[in-house]
Amino acid sequence: MLRWSLAFFLVALLAAVFGFTDVAAGAAWAAKVLFFVFLACFVVSFVTGLFRVRRRRLVVRVRTHGPPAR
Repeated sequence: MLRWSLAFFLVALLAAVFGFTDVAAGAAWAAKVLFFVFLACFVVSFVTGLFRVRRRRLVVRVRTHGPPAR
């Protein structure tokens, strides 16, 4: 996904250099959309990764300590 946003960014730069304003605007818009999609996917995966680590630590503690003593 990041490669696509980088590719559209490069197309926008090349189009801007050669003066194709419509192509540059379209490629820049696509690069922005793909960047924000990538950013949202990163945030979601980061947050779910934090919850998985906490859950995994809790499961390890329960397994290693066993049932509570009476």
